[in-house]
Amino acid sequence: MMTGFSNFIQVAGIIDPAEAEMLINCGVNYLGFPLRLPVNKEDCTEEEAASIIAQTKDRVKSVAITYLNHVNEIIEFCKKLNVEIIQLHGDISIDELRKLKTLAPELSIIKSLVMRGGNIGELENIVSSTQKYVDAFITDTFDPSTGASGATGKIHDWKLSKRLVQLSNKPVILAGGINHLNVYDAMMEVKPAGVDTHTGVEGIDGRKEFNKVKKFVEEAKRAFITINTI
Repeated sequence: MMTGFSNFIQVAGIIDPAEAEMLINCGVNYLGFPLRLPVNKEDCTEEEAASIIAQTKDRVKSVAITYLNHVNEIIEFCKKLNVEIIQLHGDISIDELRKLKTLAPELSIIKSLVMRGGNIGELENIVSSTQKYVDAFITDTFDPSTGASGATGKIHDWKLSKRLVQLSNKPVILAGGINHLNVYDAMMEVKPAGVDTHTGVEGIDGRKEFNKVKKFVEEAKRAFITINTI
């Protein structure tokens, strides 16, 4: 099982092998593959994702991102993709998390904390009640216009993510509207274990842009250095 998640820089929504190679060359160390989604369109098929993961496994870690919330489906999904990290974006019970940890101890579990406006108390309860069964949390922003809980491009109040970082005894990754222009300021406010972006480094064609990704990674690494010296 993977542990740590320090200096975590993830870009999600990989379209094809060429995009994956570009991200790796820019210094991204986690590739996110959102699949089996209730709202957003998938960026590639599960077969294409599995192929990219196999091609890059020796150079970067891959993360399966999904709204699945039943243990057997989650384990089958991870085996199909051949990943060791699962990012759970849907509502999942404590009992299912406990079962997942018991039945698949080799998996590292990232649990989402989705800001919906006025739900910080609920998220604090989720952190307190589930941190025993997860390896990290990731904050994100809900979009009421689409019903999406990720890849919305929307920023939430970073002070709320900061509260969750302070509460959690597990690493917290910051997502939700993070891009190459605001990642440094966001990280200095929140002091997370890592950052994640999806639409924030894309061009109008929906592909990741080299210059945006390069700047995102540079700014994130600059923030990690600053935070570690405080």
